[in-house]
Amino acid sequence: MCGILGYFGDGMAAGQAAALLRRMAGSLLHRGPDEGGIFTDDGAGFGHRRLSIVGLADGQQPMPNSDGSLCISFNGEIFNYVELRRSLEAKGRRFRTSSDTEVILHLYEEMGPGCVDLLNGDFVFAIWDRNLRRMFIARDRMGVRPLFYTQRDGMLFFASEIKALLEVPGVKADIDPFALDQVFTFWAPVPPRTIFKGVSELPAGHLMIVDGNGISVRQYWDLSFPDKADVEPARREDDVAEELLALLDDATAIRMRADVPVGAYLSGGLDSSITCALAKPYATAGLRTFSVTFDTAEHDESPFQQEMVKALGTHHSAVACGPDEIAGIFPSVIEHTEKPIIRTAPAPLHLLARHVREEGMKVVLTGEGADEVFAGYDIFKETRVRRFCSRQTGSKRRPLLFRRLYPYLPGLSQQTPESLAAFFGAGNEDVSDPLFSHRPRYRSTAAAKIFFSADLRKTLAGYDATEEVLARLPADFGRWHPLHQAQYLETKFLLSDYILSSQGDRMSMAHGIEGRFPFLDHRLVEFAAKIPPGMKLKGFVEKHILRRAVADLLPPSIGQRTKQPYRAPDSRSFFAGREPDYVGQLFSHRALEETGLFNPVAAEKLLAKCRRETDGFRDNAAFVGILSTQLWHEAFTKRTVNQGDDRQLAAAI
Repeated sequence: MCGILGYFGDGMAAGQAAALLRRMAGSLLHRGPDEGGIFTDDGAGFGHRRLSIVGLADGQQPMPNSDGSLCISFNGEIFNYVELRRSLEAKGRRFRTSSDTEVILHLYEEMGPGCVDLLNGDFVFAIWDRNLRRMFIARDRMGVRPLFYTQRDGMLFFASEIKALLEVPGVKADIDPFALDQVFTFWAPVPPRTIFKGVSELPAGHLMIVDGNGISVRQYWDLSFPDKADVEPARREDDVAEELLALLDDATAIRMRADVPVGAYLSGGLDSSITCALAKPYATAGLRTFSVTFDTAEHDESPFQQEMVKALGTHHSAVACGPDEIAGIFPSVIEHTEKPIIRTAPAPLHLLARHVREEGMKVVLTGEGADEVFAGYDIFKETRVRRFCSRQTGSKRRPLLFRRLYPYLPGLSQQTPESLAAFFGAGNEDVSDPLFSHRPRYRSTAAAKIFFSADLRKTLAGYDATEEVLARLPADFGRWHPLHQAQYLETKFLLSDYILSSQGDRMSMAHGIEGRFPFLDHRLVEFAAKIPPGMKLKGFVEKHILRRAVADLLPPSIGQRTKQPYRAPDSRSFFAGREPDYVGQLFSHRALEETGLFNPVAAEKLLAKCRRETDGFRDNAAFVGILSTQLWHEAFTKRTVNQGDDRQLAAAI
């Protein structure tokens, strides 16, 4: 795992380009603390920061091919590189290194851009093809690894993180108000849009070709499901479960490949427990596991963590995370997410990654992705109940089912059927709406926009963020089963853009920790997409077929455990302990007027309310969203203004 960066285009002298690449690479030191390198050619250049995991002695980058006609800068892992290397050697290919990086080079020589179809991994890589004078860039199918780009004076600049692009003269950290609106709707901007105006993100499953004809971006893979008329069970559950377990075991086995030890995150939930159970046989020196504990009962899962540690016999350690820890690390969290967020959930994962690094580890497996792939989240059950209620809109009993969905939200048990139906939009919404499953979430999140300033509201007048999602739905979306439609929305517009980004890559790589995700092996994802909905969500039992497949691997109390979503205390994190000075400063009338994005009077009232403690989703989302946006402004907009002043001063001298 690494940090990559580069440029394409004529406009810089060799010395100027090398100096810029070094500055850009320096901003990504946290992603690759082991080694660094740069490469320049006529019209193209790379910088690289390396986290050495495979091919420790000979995997340095940027890496040229044998005759120097190609050069690659690669961030990620190709988990099937062993098999690909064997097939290439059988064709007469000769390798100079033991790294998976060289495998990509040889595969590109054989197949050109089509090489991505054979790669099983989490990756972003750029290949400079000197003969064709072409830059080829590709991002993995599920969007595990990030890539951002911008154009300046006829040149393309790209990097693993936007902070590297801010080293390019003339690139500023101006906020995109429409991206902010998306954060307050979907929890993250929808690629290619980013929170930085003028900076784009290469979407998951896309590749980019840059040459004398300009920039061409196209999709090479997308999540797809069968038509709803073709989803009836054609196979026995036992057979499906057996094939599923075999695929998951192999996905785990190839993700244990490394020249350094591989550990695992253990939350105590079903998914991480499965991952640890499958990983243990492949950890020849014993499996190291890591977890977060909380001092609040509604968030803490430590009893289940300890049960799995005892069952598997792992060498385990945990990070205790309380309000002071979350509040203390939160500014750093925003520097690494590089975008506002509406939940504090990334903060404990930032602390966990730091702990893993302090323990001498570089690589961990996680259970991320299982809920999207096997319909584990409450939103899937909620959608089913809402559809059930729509068939009998006057029912007093059907809305009571919502109480069963969220036992960890005690306030729901006190709501009347009418209130429950109104809150979840049950019975009064168009079930044919492509976004039916997610409308309540989008609506409840967007309620926090009440704190937007008058100027921001004027800028956003007439804009509907959901239209951008609708425009990105595949042509056959309407032919899918409703559960599959909901799975697509969750996978494409939350998993990649928020969970794998703000809670995933950005928190782990802040400390040079590589996360690997067996449940996101594309073979498993494609297999699961064909599993009938009733095998994934059986009544109110989420991930039914997955539970059946792994029944013999886990203690019954874990295997049969109801989903408890990972959460962290939100606004209370900043007030249950010692309130950080930066909170009052950033919520001051002066600071809010300076950014101009939020209503100062309303925001100050929200601050006072949160200081008294609030459990409402809207107020928590608004508080964290405002605070993180203000922190983003401090970390990036002010910094780039100062950098610009420094550059002007240097030029004058």
